[in-house]
Amino acid sequence: MVKITFLGAGSTVFARNVLGDCMCTPALGEAEIALYDIDALRLEESSLIIQALNENINKGRARIFTFLGEENRKAALKNANFVVNAIQIGGYDPCTITDFEIPKKYGLRQTIADTLGIGGIMRALRTIPVMDAFARDIESECPDALLLNYSNPMAMLTGYMQRYTAVRTVGLCHSVQVCSETLLKELDMEDKLEGRVETIAGINHMGWLLALKDKDGNDLYPEIRKRAAQKNLKETHTDMVRFEYIRRFGFYCTESSEHNAEYNAFFLKAKYPELVERYAIPLDEYPRRCIKQIQEWQEEKATILDNGKITHERSLEYASHIMEAVTKNEVYKIGGNVLNSGLIDNLPTDACVEVPCLVDGNGISPCKVGRLPVVLAAMNQTNINVQLLTIEAAVTKKKEDIYRAAMLDPHTASELSIDDIVKLCDELIEAHGDYMKMYK
Repeated sequence: MVKITFLGAGSTVFARNVLGDCMCTPALGEAEIALYDIDALRLEESSLIIQALNENINKGRARIFTFLGEENRKAALKNANFVVNAIQIGGYDPCTITDFEIPKKYGLRQTIADTLGIGGIMRALRTIPVMDAFARDIESECPDALLLNYSNPMAMLTGYMQRYTAVRTVGLCHSVQVCSETLLKELDMEDKLEGRVETIAGINHMGWLLALKDKDGNDLYPEIRKRAAQKNLKETHTDMVRFEYIRRFGFYCTESSEHNAEYNAFFLKAKYPELVERYAIPLDEYPRRCIKQIQEWQEEKATILDNGKITHERSLEYASHIMEAVTKNEVYKIGGNVLNSGLIDNLPTDACVEVPCLVDGNGISPCKVGRLPVVLAAMNQTNINVQLLTIEAAVTKKKEDIYRAAMLDPHTASELSIDDIVKLCDELIEAHGDYMKMYK
């Protein structure tokens, strides 16, 4: 029997989607599912929803158990075949609020703050110690398990696990699956969707759509470049940053414009506030989403618990497809976050890169990509610098290494002086209290 352990099961909506996918998969329908969290209320809510889902779409075939608190984590992990990680240390309140509000005092504005920038750095530094504790328990209780990491900052967390633990780890993101589809729909090229062939590689949230051909092998990029330039000139829309990437660098990238607006030094500049409006950049977007999601979840939960009616159709989310491919020893292709062991020649070997991977009974087999165009590798490198320095800080536990990570962050460094970067880091570390008490 397959055992799936879900760490951070209090992330109810995501747990429902991933585990709902598993219940829609015949090879996983009779799995043992261990739900783990440190929040009793959220764990209870998730359990109720997953149980209802199991009865409604899976005829009650899955065996579902809950495990509350660190003292029960080893039991949750024991003999697991697959471990899904979806934790968010500190949650929206207080940690996300802190990561947005304190930088504002220094004139540093953010959109999402979960992957790079000062917010991404802080999020990684309070999460990696927890991930390390997970790793020690996985190594002892289910050493052959495959860890599917969905938590951000993806490259920092996954990169740490791959370099400093023995856990078989792959990082998974939603943006790869929808990248070319989103682009073609935005440019009114839906007729090119069927049978298209694409190549995507780079790093998480800045993977590059290196090639896109239609079913007959025709290169779609010349038309894409023309239409993207025209659209940015003629109208204001939500993907203007990525279309500017196409104009300036020649290629589209995987994650949204609101994310990529804060991954560089180009768009969020106090000296040029008009850029925010020009490129339709939604400042403070992630806090707005959190508030909205909390409100919507309360309404949805009340409806579900009132009538017990909940259903699900299998999605394109990678998790269940990976589990199925491994369990049945069938080949499935994904875009995965893995250690750069010679996969992208002009990026560092200790970087966590996002490349095509094949999945089968042996697990994850990354595919070699070769060299990226120089400008794309250079863009990736500005983010990799921060990722590697943040991981270094998590290992050394030294504040000076945190300062260095922030100093090399493109957005932070373009806005603040070195002295203010240090002050900002110190204030954030203090504000996060016990979540970052290990950094001296």
